[in-house]
Amino acid sequence: MPIPGSGLAKGLAVTLRTMTKRSHTAQYPEVQPELPPRSRGVIGLFEENCTVCMLCARECPDWCIYIDSHKETVPAAAPGGRERSRNVLDRFAIDFSLCMYCGICIEVCPFDALFWSPEFEYAETDIHELTHERDKLREWMWTVPAPPALDPAAEEPKEIAAARKAVEKAEAAAAARAAAEAAPAADAEPGTGPGAPEPGSGTPDTPAGGPA
Repeated sequence: MPIPGSGLAKGLAVTLRTMTKRSHTAQYPEVQPELPPRSRGVIGLFEENCTVCMLCARECPDWCIYIDSHKETVPAAAPGGRERSRNVLDRFAIDFSLCMYCGICIEVCPFDALFWSPEFEYAETDIHELTHERDKLREWMWTVPAPPALDPAAEEPKEIAAARKAVEKAEAAAAARAAAEAAPAADAEPGTGPGAPEPGSGTPDTPAGGPA
């Protein structure tokens, strides 16, 4: 059977311990919080990588991504070639009043055009102002933290390994060509070919001292 008043004594003990500790107050906005690198603050757009494939807009469960584009004709790269058409981005906007920060648009983008930024100070007094266009999304792109360093013990990525092997192969071929070009030049120099007399030894039919 508990002692009468033991609960009150435990509660007062907790209160006394808390009263003797100094409180930790976040001095925001004077001091910005240190957020984890993978914080989901806002979505940044790297529009150079965007091909207007519309995959992010189709996969968004809230339909909060608005994309407009037009087609332009690209001249043929070589004479007699065929002209091509490409999509040009006109508008890329995200309505953050609808966005639920699921990250699906970033995951499905096949060209790495969307990234998470830890930036979170974009509150507005009017809900209509929460639809941010591509200029603002591009500004947030420069607040995206750098990716974490690779594990030194990890396997080398296939893309880097293939590029390194291609460079090594090209360097070996260039060295072989340089050696092949240097060999005929060395054989063409006078007095350096096989059977050439040593300096001061005269001709093969003449003694070293010259004619008597």
